[in-house]
Amino acid sequence: MTFARLGAVVAIAWLSVAPSGAADRRAPVVHVDHHVHLHAPAILAILSDYCASPGRASKCDAEFTRPLAVADLRRAMDDAGIRRAQVMSTAYLAESPLMAALPPNHAAIVRAANDFTVGLARAQPARFSVYIGVNPLTPTALPEIAHWRGDRHVAGIKLHLANSRFDYHRPEQVRMLANVVRAAASAHWRVMIHMRHRVEGYGADEARIFVNEVLPAARGTTVQIAHAAGWGGVDSATLAALGVFAEACEHDRPRCANLYFDLAAIRPESVPDRDKAALVGLMRRIGLRHFVPASDWPFMRDLRAYYAGLRTLPLSDAEWRKVARNVVH
Repeated sequence: MTFARLGAVVAIAWLSVAPSGAADRRAPVVHVDHHVHLHAPAILAILSDYCASPGRASKCDAEFTRPLAVADLRRAMDDAGIRRAQVMSTAYLAESPLMAALPPNHAAIVRAANDFTVGLARAQPARFSVYIGVNPLTPTALPEIAHWRGDRHVAGIKLHLANSRFDYHRPEQVRMLANVVRAAASAHWRVMIHMRHRVEGYGADEARIFVNEVLPAARGTTVQIAHAAGWGGVDSATLAALGVFAEACEHDRPRCANLYFDLAAIRPESVPDRDKAALVGLMRRIGLRHFVPASDWPFMRDLRAYYAGLRTLPLSDAEWRKVARNVVH
């Protein structure tokens, strides 16, 4: 065999196993998923009542109610090459006013759900960082924070303002939210917050209230905004809210030093090109280091497919690599 022919054979063999440029761009290079959920048994027991509540704006997603186990989460992570996940407790569902009537033992359910989630980090600290969950508008929120304060397995706190039926235009609720954020910061925890509170009536005004009246309570601790300040997908309300953060960060960079936005459930394949371009433009204004990879598993059950889809955002290869490798601390 001639050297030329041998070289051709080697080249063909290499191409048969090496990824194409397109495949390279699709391949997940994410090692940390910053937003996953795993319901505790105590929460699974009340989900049917929660999902049947007339206070909900839509039906529960089938993936949301599926009784998944930690083995399912580990398998999904392994299939996608995800080494570590930040697991958000859904304990706050037990005290969500979306339910017509709270379970009589709602505080005990919150405690049991948080205990289950913290147990994941106790059992597998190399794989899981965990965040307890509370409804910041309840009397149990601050006592629950006090209970877990000092536990080295708790990395942070998860707050979900839609499930809390939070209203940015009620000053007493804004104060309660700020107090909970302040208490989490005092415990040296990260704060992860789903700040979009409803379908309508959310956007720039609400984001300004958050930036001016809630964010200062974090006192320099890490704050992670879920779904890039929306709640999945990209729409005009999400872009308006994110635009407020862009303005704030451009005006005062130190204010945003410990501020992050996760890309959970963005689903670029269902987002118009103009909105994808607008999102990326805002990401660049805020700074790509402030955006972290996240899925919202189990809503995004196939993590490999989700991150391949996320790669279709109009970021350069270098920009995507930067975002994919970002990790909150």
